[in-house]
Amino acid sequence: MAFDFLIPVSDKVLAHCELLPPQALGKNIHKHTSRHGLPVLANVSFAILGVNESRNAFEKKPEALDISQIRLQLYQLMMGNWNASIVDLGDLNEGETVEDTYFVVKEIVAGLLEEDIIPIVIGATQDITYPTYRAFDGIRNMVNLVSVDSRFDFGADEELISSNSYMSKIITDKPNNLFNFSNLGYQSYFNSQEEIDLMEKLFFDAYRLGEITSDISLAEPVLRNANILSLDARAIMASDLGTTSPNFSPNGFNGREICAIARYAGISDNLSVFGIYECENNIQSFQLVAQIIWYFMEGFNYRIKETPSARNNDFTKFNVPTETEQLVFYKSHLTERWWVEVPSILASDTKSNSPALLPCTEQDYLDACDQNIPERWFKAYKKGFN
Repeated sequence: MAFDFLIPVSDKVLAHCELLPPQALGKNIHKHTSRHGLPVLANVSFAILGVNESRNAFEKKPEALDISQIRLQLYQLMMGNWNASIVDLGDLNEGETVEDTYFVVKEIVAGLLEEDIIPIVIGATQDITYPTYRAFDGIRNMVNLVSVDSRFDFGADEELISSNSYMSKIITDKPNNLFNFSNLGYQSYFNSQEEIDLMEKLFFDAYRLGEITSDISLAEPVLRNANILSLDARAIMASDLGTTSPNFSPNGFNGREICAIARYAGISDNLSVFGIYECENNIQSFQLVAQIIWYFMEGFNYRIKETPSARNNDFTKFNVPTETEQLVFYKSHLTERWWVEVPSILASDTKSNSPALLPCTEQDYLDACDQNIPERWFKAYKKGFN
C-alpha cells in the first residue's frame, strides 16, 4: 500500500499541539502519529500531505523544505464555522528514484480521490503536479488544470521533467487526459514568445499578473471548472514571502491576493486537488502558506453545487444574438455567478464528459450585448472541435 510510505507527523509538532486552545486547527485535525498510526478516512473532507521530493528542481534546493514548520503555523490558526473533517497524513520522503516518489504520490492521491477526499499537497517542487494529474487516470477522462505561476513551465523540448518543464510532460504524456490548462498571473518577461504562442495554439487560457491584480474576481470563473490547482509560491512577491532568494521576484501576487485566489479555489465545487509548491524556509513564508491553506478550507465550506438550466427558477436565462452566434447566458440568483453555453462541447464526441456550460463573468455578458464575443467562449468553442 502506498500509504505505508508515509512518515508520521513529528513529535515536535504534536507536542506543540498540546499547548493550543481547543478552537485551533491543530486540536481538530486527525493526525498520522507513530503511536496511533494513520487516521481513519471515513467522512473526511481534506487530507494534508507533505512531499519532500526536490531532485527534479530547476533551481537546486540547498536544504529540504521544513514542512513541520508549515504545520506549526497552520495548526495554531483558528477553525472557522466549518463542518469539514481534516486529516494530516504526514510526509512522503524521497523514494529510491524520483519516479518512485511520483508513483507513490499518484497512488495516494488516487486513493483519496476515490474516497471523495481533497488532498492538500505541500510539495518542495512544482513537478509534483505531474503525479497529482496522473492520479485522475481511470477516475476522470478529462481534467482541467489551473496553475498560479509567473511561468508556463513548458521548458525546452529536450529537457527532462523538472519544476520548470512539468507542463510539457503533462501535455505529451499518454493517456492525454488534459482538457484545459489555465494560467493565472504569468509575467511576460519570464516566458518566451514561443511559449506564449503555444498557449494560443492549444487554446489554453493565460491571464497576466496585472490583469488579475486589477480585478481579483476574474480568477473565480477560471477556477470554477478546475479539477487541480497547482500554486507556485514563486508567483508571490518576494517581499510578502520574506525572502531575498534570487529565484523569487519583486513582482507577483501579494498576500491578500493569493489568499483570495485560494478561497475561490475552495468555493469551486469541481476542484479535487490543491497543491502548493516551491515554498521558502523562513517564518514569513511558513505563515503565508498556512494562511493560503486556511483560506482554501474556508472557501470549501461555502461551496454551493449549481447546475444552471432554463427550467430552474434559481437562474435567469439570457439569449444574446450576435452577428455570428446566438449566445446563451445564465445568471444564478443565489450566488450571482454567470455561465455561457458552448455548443461545440455539447456536440463533441471525444470530450463527452466536458461541461456544456462555461463559467464566465457578467462583463462577458455585457461584452456580448455589445457584439463582442468573449475570448474564453471562442477558445472553448474551438477546443470542442479538436
